[in-house]
Amino acid sequence: MSNTSQRAWVRMPSGKRLDLLNPTPFDWEDEDLALGLARTYRWGGHSAWPLPLSVAQHSIAVMLLRQEMNKGNLSPLQQLRELLHDAEEGLLGFDCISVLKPFMGEGFKKLSTRLEHAVFLRYGLPSWNVEDKAEHKRADRVAAASEALHVVGWSKEEIRQTLKIRLHPKEADILAAHYGDTPWEPWTPEKARSRFLEQLQRLIKQL
Repeated sequence: MSNTSQRAWVRMPSGKRLDLLNPTPFDWEDEDLALGLARTYRWGGHSAWPLPLSVAQHSIAVMLLRQEMNKGNLSPLQQLRELLHDAEEGLLGFDCISVLKPFMGEGFKKLSTRLEHAVFLRYGLPSWNVEDKAEHKRADRVAAASEALHVVGWSKEEIRQTLKIRLHPKEADILAAHYGDTPWEPWTPEKARSRFLEQLQRLIKQL
């Protein structure tokens, strides 16, 4: 926790208040988090589709990809950690492009870490071990490569040369296979909110 006397209050739709500089695990409801992630966008908010891609949709994709890579053997707790891997962005309302994070400074890093810690405490998530972290990063990068190609409009060569993502993008959309939607189409905020909340509550019940 920070010793600063400054506060950065955010009022949640539920009526709860979150101090971004001094977050606690009790400052939001699950519905608040789902809505925040559904309204927070990846890729700087840019998309080749009419809508941008939400962090909520990305989070479900990463969870399903990790499950697929592990042949369906992820425990509910591991699935939950995958689903919530970017949860702090939904509380902050901002997904910083990865290469910009060093330019944001140490203060931004500490803020993100505090929010992530509050999320892990609230949902009882264990810290990443080396193996799980490596497998998570692989699923996350595959998702990023696939989004870059099919959602944003980068070419495969640009993904390798410009974005420096060496993993191959998927041709089949794992979310379309799961939900029956148009492949690679970003969801509306309401659809993203509803589906993220459904996955979150499903996994919490299985713990």
